[in-house]
Amino acid sequence: MAVLQSRRGLQAPVVLWLPGLLVVAATLLPLWYLARRATEHGWAPWKETLTTSAGELLLNSLKLSGVVGLVCVAVALPAAWLTVRTDLPWRRAWAVLLALPLAIPSYVMALTVVAALGPRGMLQGWLEPFGVDRLPEIYGFWGAALTLSAVSFPYVLLVLRAALRTLDPSEEEAARSLGAGPFRAFATVVAPALVPAVAAGLLLVVLYVLSDFGAVSIVRYNTFTRVIFVRYSSSFDRTAAAILGVVLAALALTLLAGELFARNRFASRSQARRQAPARTVTLGRWRWPAIGFLSLVSLMSLVLPLAVLTYWLVKGINAGTAFPEMWEPVRHSVTLAASGSVVTVVLALPIAILATRFGGPLARGLEQLAFASHALPGLVVALALVFFGIAYATELYQTIWMLLAAYVILFLPNALGALRAPLMRQSRHVEEAAAGLGRRPLTVLATITLPLARPGAVAALALVFLTIMKELPATLLLSPPGYRTLPGVVWGASTDALYGSAALPALVLVGVAAIPIALLVWRGDLEHVEA
Repeated sequence: MAVLQSRRGLQAPVVLWLPGLLVVAATLLPLWYLARRATEHGWAPWKETLTTSAGELLLNSLKLSGVVGLVCVAVALPAAWLTVRTDLPWRRAWAVLLALPLAIPSYVMALTVVAALGPRGMLQGWLEPFGVDRLPEIYGFWGAALTLSAVSFPYVLLVLRAALRTLDPSEEEAARSLGAGPFRAFATVVAPALVPAVAAGLLLVVLYVLSDFGAVSIVRYNTFTRVIFVRYSSSFDRTAAAILGVVLAALALTLLAGELFARNRFASRSQARRQAPARTVTLGRWRWPAIGFLSLVSLMSLVLPLAVLTYWLVKGINAGTAFPEMWEPVRHSVTLAASGSVVTVVLALPIAILATRFGGPLARGLEQLAFASHALPGLVVALALVFFGIAYATELYQTIWMLLAAYVILFLPNALGALRAPLMRQSRHVEEAAAGLGRRPLTVLATITLPLARPGAVAALALVFLTIMKELPATLLLSPPGYRTLPGVVWGASTDALYGSAALPALVLVGVAAIPIALLVWRGDLEHVEA
């Protein structure tokens, strides 16, 4: 078996390089599509598109991303500190509750926000006896900001919880010994040390907001993704949509560079594990305000949407609403999520092993190229695969295989982040010793490296399963004709304002997606996954 020699003396089998190169090449397909489609009519459409709509969409997207990011940090920072560093009762249970909004798709959260707080929503109905005929509009910027903040803050929370668990407490203890109280020590010592983690979490949120399609569509706020979808679906000339896609991809890739920088800084800080646990802060009389704060966050981000969905479900049952048939969409969604997560993790494994166990410029470059797809919205990936299927792979177009390819491109970074974390924490000395004793590279890979990657593989499978269950634009555009999924059923009912019909599939979708996230957080596995 041919091998490539690393600078550490370990040999990388070609069996790792071949799938790694092929998968990374596939992740670059959407960028190739955008470049080709955007330039097929020359540069004249660029001037028109950039001067008429791109500036406004850029401002809208950045404004929304900035507000949502600041809200997420403001919520996640105290929540992480309370659930890691204090004597807060039921800390693990609070950690699970605060992470569960990750299981709620943005379009489901937007549906509940409109149904509850819209001009003719539930709240207005309850206030009508008091003379309130109409509430202020929830559509637009503030509806989008509220919705995306509620589903995005767990990304920052999980990164900060991991950072707090790995920070060396010696400087904080020194500040406490010099008379600083717990809150002053946190503000002057701990908070500055968390800046790289805050930056990493903040950039994750910004990328998520830029790629969102469902929430901004339901609350009718124009961002790149909503306008790209409208122009794609309503125009025969899709050059303008591709140009907007190029601008969005360029913006997201620029932010991704910042995310990778912050992640590398965070990783370098986390290498030095603390030698002793940090002192637990006694909340005393602040215990009840802390519980009140966490209860309010959970109420707005978890209890409220579930209560609204339950209300509409009960109302629909009482009104005799014809609910959609559920078995087929559930089976299709679970099958897609299970198969897509397995395929994605298997294809991510060679890249993670090359980058963490062998190193070298080529392996690191391969990993960074793989992370580039993290900046691509599902809508752009779906459009690229539609074009590729029609032009070059007609036999795969509108098949499950094309949909699985989209999932691999979209969620390969999720799998890489989970796989590389446990491998980075393990020393390479065992593998080097085995190679020095004459073990073949494939034997070392099968008997040592793969078992070391097993914990990360479990976390990666759960994470990718969760994200595939929620994915909307790629599933809508690439599903075979008549292939009904839970996101498709929810989207179809919500766009027609059939809240009763949307409630049942939405509750089932959230329930299935919540299982892996709850298990990972309860076990503490998710907090060791890299951002």
